[in-house]
Amino acid sequence: MTDFQAVKAVTRSYMSAFDAAGTDDRLAVLLDHTSDTYQWRGLHPFHEQNSAEDTVDAFWRPLLTSFTALQRRETIFFAGLNDCDGFESTWTCSMGHFKALFDEDWLGIPATRKTVMIRYAEFHRIEENKIAETALFIDILDIIKQANLWPLPAMTAASFVHPGPLTNDGQLWDPHDPAEGQKTLAIINQMAQNISVANAILQGKLDAKPLTPKEELALTWHDDMAWYGPAGIGAVFTIDRYIEQHQQPFRTYLANRVFNGHVARIAEGNYGGFFGWPNLSVTPTGGYMGLPGSGRPADMRVVDVYRRDGDKLAENWVFIDMLHFLNQQGLDVLARLKEVPRT
Repeated sequence: MTDFQAVKAVTRSYMSAFDAAGTDDRLAVLLDHTSDTYQWRGLHPFHEQNSAEDTVDAFWRPLLTSFTALQRRETIFFAGLNDCDGFESTWTCSMGHFKALFDEDWLGIPATRKTVMIRYAEFHRIEENKIAETALFIDILDIIKQANLWPLPAMTAASFVHPGPLTNDGQLWDPHDPAEGQKTLAIINQMAQNISVANAILQGKLDAKPLTPKEELALTWHDDMAWYGPAGIGAVFTIDRYIEQHQQPFRTYLANRVFNGHVARIAEGNYGGFFGWPNLSVTPTGGYMGLPGSGRPADMRVVDVYRRDGDKLAENWVFIDMLHFLNQQGLDVLARLKEVPRT
């Protein structure tokens, strides 16, 4: 059985050293904790970097220059074997916020000199006591919103600083019964299968009577589910409002939904999560987030982190590379920011 405690210790050691280091020392820390073939995935416009040096130059140094006094405010941490490769690789997942002072412009977003909360989810693949691969998702649209700018016509649900788990037990420092992680992974997979079947029925690929959206969700979700989506979509509470403010707009305005799979899908205890590159391909038909239809497929790179309560899911934190999704439709959000008058 994989020793998750040893794997988690690798990630904890890296995060402690990296978060405490000065901007000019971060590269040395990253090199010390990563493999020679280190691969990093991030959001648009960073995409993929193939070395620690490239990762620091492209992402970390500009970020740390613009966002000073940056602190990691972690709310969830767990590890698990990867369901996507036959449980061969081992990953950790950390989620929460980076709190910082927004002191210099970043990606064309004007600095506010105020406190900013940056949502993040970070996956690390651990191999031979080194970090071999990282996927780091942050909510760039939410940073834009905190700078009092908004590039989209509408947002389907609510916007606020997303809380951690209701139960305040998301950081899994100690060992957990493997059976509990297996339960969590099973319910996540069942939920994904339910969605795939429902989509196939709606698209006429299966000859079956569809469940109502509420019946479908109630199979794997508690009635008072909490769903924390990215800026542009927003957060919802309860199955009924999830249907009204996320599922219905998503299924109505995004056609030809194709599931592309995940890179990693793991669980430990009551927590689990996954990310894809990309997870989904969809064709916007017009109306989603108030935008016109593009008529061409666009990819969604997505992170989902879950908390299970008993035999159903209770909370879900979602990250989507919205800038990449919008850019594929012809909306370059970062270019649009450059056109905003500065006062």
